[in-house]
Amino acid sequence: MIYLSNIYKTYYSKGIRKTIFQGLNFEFNMDRNYALLGQNGVGKSTLLRLIAGGEIPDAGNIIRKGKVSWPMGFSGGFNGNMTGIENIRFVARIYGKDIKKVIKYVHDFSELGESISLPIKTYSSGMRARLAFGLSLAIDFDCYLVDEVIAVGDANFKMKSKQAFKAKFDHSFLIMASHSSGIIKEYCDCGILLKHGSLEYHDNIDDLLEAYKKVNIA
Repeated sequence: MIYLSNIYKTYYSKGIRKTIFQGLNFEFNMDRNYALLGQNGVGKSTLLRLIAGGEIPDAGNIIRKGKVSWPMGFSGGFNGNMTGIENIRFVARIYGKDIKKVIKYVHDFSELGESISLPIKTYSSGMRARLAFGLSLAIDFDCYLVDEVIAVGDANFKMKSKQAFKAKFDHSFLIMASHSSGIIKEYCDCGILLKHGSLEYHDNIDDLLEAYKKVNIA
């Protein structure tokens, strides 16, 4: 369970104040998979980072009962001067996982070969994504956060990624931000529409998509 209690979040840029959330309250339960929808700039990625703990709210509390992932495929936290293996080792230590097992899983899954021993700064964006996605799957979480990315790479790698990801649902739940109605219908069974600093919950995905369509038309 993840509980948002009276969450406020504001950003300042060039003297301009932009309020993202004002007194947000919501409870995510482990028996549902949630979609996050909303127009660009309403705070979908911000909400995921707040839930993950990558950012903190200006006010309010986020209560997490269970282990929450970073946004799937997110590679911004890698140290570019460290090798792929060194970054994997660092993350495995943080989560108290068997380092050798995590390295082997990511090495096999990412298909990076000897490149996994090279510094991250030498990687292409696709290589970084493969490493990040494999590392996301190597550690078991109670809640997986997804910001658009479900699968990366060529067709075969994408299929492997999707199958491995879906296998996690036996013991975890999902919070996903995406603009794709097809992906949302495939993975989610309820969802949230973010707008004007607040949220609107829909227990049915079709109802959520219809409400989202109306917001885009308005």
